[in-house]
Amino acid sequence: MNSAGWNLKQLWSQVTKTNRGQHSNSVDPVELWHIHRFSIFLIILTIFVSLKLLFYFRATRENHPPTVSNPKIVSIEDSKKFPEKDQTSVQGRVPKRIVGGLKNSRVSPTTENVSNQKITVLIFYSSVTGTTKKIAQDFTESLARSSEKLDNFGRNIFLKPELIDLAQIVFEDYFLNFGPSNTNVRHFYLFLLPTYNIETILDSFLEHLRETHNDFRIETAPLSPILGYSVFGFGDQDGWPTEKDGFCSQAIEVDKWMARLTGGKRAFPLGMGDSKIDATENLEKWKEGIEDVLKHIASTGSLGEGVIGSGDAEESDLEETDDDQGSDRKLKQSHRTKKRIEKKDTQNDLEDIGSTVNNKSTDNSPQEINFTNYGSKSPPIIKEMVPKGSPTHKALTKQGYSIVGSHSGVKICRWTKSALRGRGSCYKYSFYGIASHQCMETTPSLSCSNKCVFCWRHGTNPVGTTWRWVVDPPELIFNGVKAGHYQKIKMMRGVPGVRSERFSEAMRIRHCALSLVGEPIFYPYINEFLAMLHAEHISSFLVCNAQHPDQLASLKPVTQLYVSIDASNRESLRKIDRPLHHDFWERFNRCLDILRQRRFEQRTVFRLTLVKGFNIEDEIVGYADLIEKSLPCFVEIKGVTYCGTSSAAGAGLTMQNVPFYDEICTFVESLDKELNRRDLDYGIAAEHAHSCCVLIASKRFQKHGKWHTRIDYDKFFRCLESGEKFRPEDYMGLETPEWATWGNGGFDPRDERVFRKGKNKVPFSLIESKPGALSIKQ
Repeated sequence: MNSAGWNLKQLWSQVTKTNRGQHSNSVDPVELWHIHRFSIFLIILTIFVSLKLLFYFRATRENHPPTVSNPKIVSIEDSKKFPEKDQTSVQGRVPKRIVGGLKNSRVSPTTENVSNQKITVLIFYSSVTGTTKKIAQDFTESLARSSEKLDNFGRNIFLKPELIDLAQIVFEDYFLNFGPSNTNVRHFYLFLLPTYNIETILDSFLEHLRETHNDFRIETAPLSPILGYSVFGFGDQDGWPTEKDGFCSQAIEVDKWMARLTGGKRAFPLGMGDSKIDATENLEKWKEGIEDVLKHIASTGSLGEGVIGSGDAEESDLEETDDDQGSDRKLKQSHRTKKRIEKKDTQNDLEDIGSTVNNKSTDNSPQEINFTNYGSKSPPIIKEMVPKGSPTHKALTKQGYSIVGSHSGVKICRWTKSALRGRGSCYKYSFYGIASHQCMETTPSLSCSNKCVFCWRHGTNPVGTTWRWVVDPPELIFNGVKAGHYQKIKMMRGVPGVRSERFSEAMRIRHCALSLVGEPIFYPYINEFLAMLHAEHISSFLVCNAQHPDQLASLKPVTQLYVSIDASNRESLRKIDRPLHHDFWERFNRCLDILRQRRFEQRTVFRLTLVKGFNIEDEIVGYADLIEKSLPCFVEIKGVTYCGTSSAAGAGLTMQNVPFYDEICTFVESLDKELNRRDLDYGIAAEHAHSCCVLIASKRFQKHGKWHTRIDYDKFFRCLESGEKFRPEDYMGLETPEWATWGNGGFDPRDERVFRKGKNKVPFSLIESKPGALSIKQ
């Protein structure tokens, strides 16, 4: 050890002697330092690393939620301090949720600024006979005049009320995807609804409201953004003396479901009136109440504070069950009244435990709901689709229908009358050889799943997505439609110009067009009905709207199967067909897939109905895509026929939407070029200018450069009765007549073309044809 070390040792000896006394066995600290310095360094390093790791994991634990094995328990009081976090989007396929935004409390005053907002009152109505429509129009005009006086501040807050027919709208636009383009405009809903004991548009509307409420993908109150709503119902106490029996029952149902979908925004109580006694008086009182509510909204921007529970749906939906269901009703009532029920220190029987548990529960604790139904409930009454004496029955009868049973109909076609008089047949004769005077036009189902803007039926036929009516046996329908058809043919016996030989031929039905109205494939026993037709060698031409793929897949062979293709994309189809099914586009595509699978089993046809302003512009490629997907045997392109009714005008259809024949021809030529560009074997085969219709056919029906679009009906029945599989080519008929091919007009030269009154009465012999149209010789 050097001198420095020795001096340090002496100094340390002096200090220890002075403070502690002399120790003969003292330990040398320098020696200890040299011995343990590596251990000391290691301990310090370990402590430092441990502290670093401790701080790191503590920070990580604070930034992440607790795991399932170590849940974080938060008291009810503490949970109120933390705001709810927005859930992040989940990767992958998840159900779509439509956010409505149910408020936490019932109707209460709001502090939102309404100075820059406008209010539009939407008045929805439904009418079968036209009476409610007239009342709704007068009501709208009266409300428009009085709304100017409701704003005390002179801000012109009320826009002109809008009158809307429920039969002419897509329900989702107003009762699901609520999101007006102008955020400064708020909406207030009013309903004027009659109740009938028949199938009307209100049944479909109620079904939509019910499905919207019960759909788990949709938030509780998708209509909560509206300011409020109120309902007034019209009824007849002669038929239904009390509400329980059905008086204004549909208005009551709408009021109930709207309360649920709006989050309890009933602005004014449900009004009801007897159409024969006090409807006008009660409606006026209800209108005064609505004006008071609108005046309050104009001042405050809300409905104001009402009695707790006043906006709830009526309890008419509660099942009338036994007394053991009382606990569930008490549970519902405890939520509405928000009162705590005092605990009772009494012993209970086993049967009373469920009620006691519910009575002891509070609003903040999670509740267990019993969905089991031990009570008895009477089965729902199955209605007839079109009962005798109903407004629908009267309207369809007035239009020339013979109603068979409760849901079928038959009507003589105008082309049948024309063929009997030798004035020409429809395009089906030019294309397929169907003699119009031997064709019966009928349907076993007057109900449809669409509300097409171009429908001829004036909005009087029932609509629905499922069959919920009385089902008539196929024998009754088959015998009834034949009898109705023959009766109408006999009525033509005395009409001037009827040819005797054609009248005799007409008394033998050879063809049946199942395309009168509605959805024939919707009838549950459609296959049995078709078998009866085929048993009497009556050919079948069935038309469907591509909305029932399951029924289409189970359909047995028909002579020719049509599918209406009214648009080439989802949005256009929604606007023009206005389907009732929410998944209408998926159903549509499934039907196209089925058609592709069956293209070698029977003749398949695409029927394109062109409506100017709806489905013509810029849709050539889309139609070609659909044709390439299904590869039908034929494609019929036809211009829409305007029916000239107010219901059509209400759907946005006027004469301006009817295309000229040269526009149809231009469309067909463009579509044909697009199909050839894709190397699809199609060509323009035939035309019927009088029907504004052109036929594109697959070249499977072309032999030696000649089209064979007609059908050999005798061969068809031989193939069908053989029980063996056959192809459409097996019953292909003779060559298409020259006068029916493209460029020749399609009018049968055996008949006489007669122009209507006011037209240029030129003999048909002076008319010459040119490709795509008819012209007059100079």
